[in-house]
Amino acid sequence: MPPTDRTPNATHVDAVAEPAKPQRADGRRNQARVLEEAFAAFAAHGAAVSIREIARRAGVSTGTVSRHFPTKEALFQAVALHRIEHLVHSAEDIAAREDPATAFFTFFALLVRQSAADHAVGDALTGVGFDLQAAASTAIRDFGAAMTDLLTAAQRAGAVRDDADTADVKALIAGCIARDGDGAAQQRMIEIARDGLRPRSA
Repeated sequence: MPPTDRTPNATHVDAVAEPAKPQRADGRRNQARVLEEAFAAFAAHGAAVSIREIARRAGVSTGTVSRHFPTKEALFQAVALHRIEHLVHSAEDIAAREDPATAFFTFFALLVRQSAADHAVGDALTGVGFDLQAAASTAIRDFGAAMTDLLTAAQRAGAVRDDADTADVKALIAGCIARDGDGAAQQRMIEIARDGLRPRSA
């Protein structure tokens, strides 16, 4: 009997998409190891670190890295966005426990110190290496909203000049972390930036 449209054949079987196979245990371990070493490498060197160096640190091939993260940008995004999420939580905690006049400056100092200690944070906030805004991620939107909320609240409280915006704040952060030196030099830069953000009448 010749096959009908209802009769399964090789063509129909091949056309059925197979369900995605779960990631094997060794694959998950490799991915976790790559991420762990990427966190350390990007923290120490920022976005400039190479995939080859991350693979060497993780003890895997560059092909293994690429299977989990097709591009260096994808890997950097995974690391940087994880850091940004923690900064969003920090902003929320600061806003909840401090008055608006001081919360913004507390968060500003935190961003400078975190960026100086972790180059992945600094590169993410200042747009060095990769444009995380293009990722259109929830973390980036939440971070922008958190910074804007703290800044606006500080301006309403009369603690920050009215014409300052978040782009100004990011530029000041970049200037602070560009200053080489010890902790005293970093603190001095934070204070200089803080004084510049104060209302001009003050």
